[in-house]
Amino acid sequence: MRRFGCAIDLDPERRAEYLALHREVWPAVEERLRQSHFTNYSIFVFGNRLFAYYEYTGEDYEADTAAIAADPQTQNWWTLTGPCQVRLPGTPDSEQWVTMTEVWHLD
Repeated sequence: MRRFGCAIDLDPERRAEYLALHREVWPAVEERLRQSHFTNYSIFVFGNRLFAYYEYTGEDYEADTAAIAADPQTQNWWTLTGPCQVRLPGTPDSEQWVTMTEVWHLD
């Protein structure tokens, strides 16, 4: 199992919209994440900063993330959530959220 922490900012003018969308995430989007071995997925908000945490339990992260990106329902979801987000400086061009480096963990 691999742990991931990611961050992005919210557009202050679309913050309420983003939070409302996440009160009822589409079941097909959640199912695609499960099929791609994403578990224990949480998104936290502090002001306009979002922090996501998830665990990946699969064996081919690149293939599983490609399956998520190719999923039509997820693509539709991203058309709604993407405009609410503001990428952080240093985020790779191929990513929306910046992946954070784990510094410490306690089991």
